Amino acid sequence: MGERRRLSSPLLLDQCTWRVTLDGDTLQWRDPRPPPSRGEEGFSVPASEIIAVEEAETDKKQSNGRRWQKMAKQHAFTVYYVKRKQPHCWQCKEAIFWCVDEQLCNQWIQALKELLDSQTSRPKHLLVYINPFSGKKQGKRIYEQKVAPLFRLASIFTEVVVTERANHAKDNLSEVNLAKYDGIVCVGGDGMFSEVMHGLIGRTQKDSGIDQNDPTAPLVPCKTRIGIIPAGSTDCICYATVGINDPVTSALHIIVGDSQPLDVSSVHCNKIFLKYFVSLLGYGFYGDVLKDSEEKRWMGSVRYDFAGFKNFLSHQCYEGTVSFLPATYTIGSPRDGRTCKTKCCICKQSKRQLEQLQRFEKEPHGHDRRDQWKVIRGKFLAINAANMSCACPRSPKGLSPSAHLGDGCADLVLVHKCSRFNFLRYLIRHTNEDDQFNFTFVEVYRIRKFNFTSQHLEDSNDIKDMQKKHFGQFCRDHPTCCCILSSSTWNCDGETLESSAIEVEVHCQLINLFARGIEAPSKYEESPSMLGAPSNPGHLNS
Repeated sequence: MGERRRLSSPLLLDQCTWRVTLDGDTLQWRDPRPPPSRGEEGFSVPASEIIAVEEAETDKKQSNGRRWQKMAKQHAFTVYYVKRKQPHCWQCKEAIFWCVDEQLCNQWIQALKELLDSQTSRPKHLLVYINPFSGKKQGKRIYEQKVAPLFRLASIFTEVVVTERANHAKDNLSEVNLAKYDGIVCVGGDGMFSEVMHGLIGRTQKDSGIDQNDPTAPLVPCKTRIGIIPAGSTDCICYATVGINDPVTSALHIIVGDSQPLDVSSVHCNKIFLKYFVSLLGYGFYGDVLKDSEEKRWMGSVRYDFAGFKNFLSHQCYEGTVSFLPATYTIGSPRDGRTCKTKCCICKQSKRQLEQLQRFEKEPHGHDRRDQWKVIRGKFLAINAANMSCACPRSPKGLSPSAHLGDGCADLVLVHKCSRFNFLRYLIRHTNEDDQFNFTFVEVYRIRKFNFTSQHLEDSNDIKDMQKKHFGQFCRDHPTCCCILSSSTWNCDGETLESSAIEVEVHCQLINLFARGIEAPSKYEESPSMLGAPSNPGHLNS
């Protein structure tokens, strides 16, 4: 806007006269004569959380203020803004301000619209994919009733595609003109997001001449942001990046133009690209649960409980070799208790240090990092790689509470063979505040890359030769045990992946979401409505 604009005048709101001020990037209104016991009462909305401004229909909405009723003609404008109903849950609220004359009303409307126009991160044109079969098949209804009206209010033009088959969105993204859109929105569950993500990343690499089948190729970050409107049976990614599965909240994050960088991991097998994932890649227990639940989709959401109970009783373990490259550059660790929050300093600093390390590795005198690989052989009940906390309503902390969204690494959790009782103790700790890694049979590492080979493939001399060539010293704490000639299924962001030998690499901040990350609790703890002060639709203690 150039100079910070300041506008101040007494306006009527809810039958009371307030001193309303637009000061730079903040809209405030204060009671000029507050009760002495409370001190000065103020209400504030940052420009980034104002959704829209429009002239009010004064013939339908009349003011009852005695002083203001004497006006020959009433003039008013409405401000639509974000209101926090509870932690992480946003609502769209409105405040109608009444002015003494038309000139003052127009002055306020013009100033506020100029302020909104200066918010360059906000999308104006969105491509929307709706999966009508996600969850309880409510995706289309959720979008039309809860999301589309908000987009229209914010003057966002949308082009809607209702998918008709698997990979419809992915195939469409390979041909669509991405330059027309400021973002892509997917309405559905984690599967729908995965499809859009694969389509966008694949399209970006294709346009940049990158071969996705090359596991050593540096992937090009995607410029187009992705928005998630939760409408599926599982919405783990939305929950872990916003803090709640609520369509209105997610729509408002899209409208205000929030941006959250997100790491993406690639999975290869024998120089063939298999999948990308952003939340969980799980082998053993979580892979078996997913495979069983997919075979019982007719049971509805209860299939997850049934499959989980069944696989817990079977207590199947799998033998193989896990090799990984530790993330020595990161400033965090999986057990430091520092969770990823909005504008996370750990993600920012880790990304800078990773970029410095990568530049050093490209130089002729850069270190050969093969000797830094760690290898563990053994029997495992579960092998999980978490790019984020993987939090969900049933497990608010997630599989790795201190995992970060954009630090360029993942948390590798190895659950070794143990008794059924101990494994139950481990699972229960996903739902309470206890340290879920505080077991002798659980190991957790922050890693850049990892490989896995099941035991029955290791009997091949080719595999053994490859290990001797590429991997360093073997861990003596986990000697090779008896061979179990069986393999599990990978749970790759809620989709099954059949492969007994994989290579995984984390790509730092490869995509961006229309999200803000998990906001700190202090943002709500000081809210007047929580402290017992009279609540008001206009209050935002930002």
